[in-house]
Amino acid sequence: MMKKDGKMKFAITSKGDAMSNTLMQKMKTYLLDFELEYDEDQPDLVISVGGDGTLLYAFHRYRSRLDKTAFIGVHTGHLGFYADWVPDEIEKLVIAIAKTPYQIVEYPLLEVIIRYNDGGKETRYLALNECTVKSVSGTLVMDVEIKGDLFETFRGDGLCISTPSGSTAYNKALGGAILHPSLPAIQVAEMASINNRVFRTIGSPLVLPAHHTCLLKPVNDVDFQITVDHLSLLHKDVKSIQCRVANEKIRFARFRPFPFWKRVRDSFICD
Repeated sequence: MMKKDGKMKFAITSKGDAMSNTLMQKMKTYLLDFELEYDEDQPDLVISVGGDGTLLYAFHRYRSRLDKTAFIGVHTGHLGFYADWVPDEIEKLVIAIAKTPYQIVEYPLLEVIIRYNDGGKETRYLALNECTVKSVSGTLVMDVEIKGDLFETFRGDGLCISTPSGSTAYNKALGGAILHPSLPAIQVAEMASINNRVFRTIGSPLVLPAHHTCLLKPVNDVDFQITVDHLSLLHKDVKSIQCRVANEKIRFARFRPFPFWKRVRDSFICD
């Protein structure tokens, strides 16, 4: 995909450490030499230099223009899940960006809508990895509705709702399945559920397709600690938390194949 109307606009976000900042400057200089335009407000391409956290920040910064912006990751620390390129390949990447069309790969996102008891303004979030819900004090008690029907009353430490690309993050640590990101789905995984003769939860992660909505409704009046990716939020007076596959997607720019299962293997199995 090349820009038809003049120069391609790019922006670069850095993790902020010395190595990432140096690489950012280097790439910026090279790309400007190739007559690309630096535009932090309306980039066609956002290059993230750092780790997966850096890309999460970039995604949230540009979430209002996901249909217009594609992302690419360079990892400067541990192997990143969203990063295809390493520092030694900077020159190669710059030439690829400047000279060759790229493929767009789209991954599903999670939409979270929080509604309040007073009927006030609802809050809508998009997550690239996951949303977690915990009670600020004590056990989380939530009615879990799927497609409008009560599925269970959950009691435990919390719930994690993840995207397929986020299935390798917190979800995996909770014993969830790794989902390929070509599947438009979300996964609900439990954190330390309480199961005895009185209380019972399904005890397995649930994978919901795009047209199924998961609605969490508080059983008691408590405050909630809700995370959306790296953002941690305290919510009071919550009526419900609605989770489903978002209409929006994140777009990654690919200049070469980087199969998902190779990524998984490189991250968890290979040295």
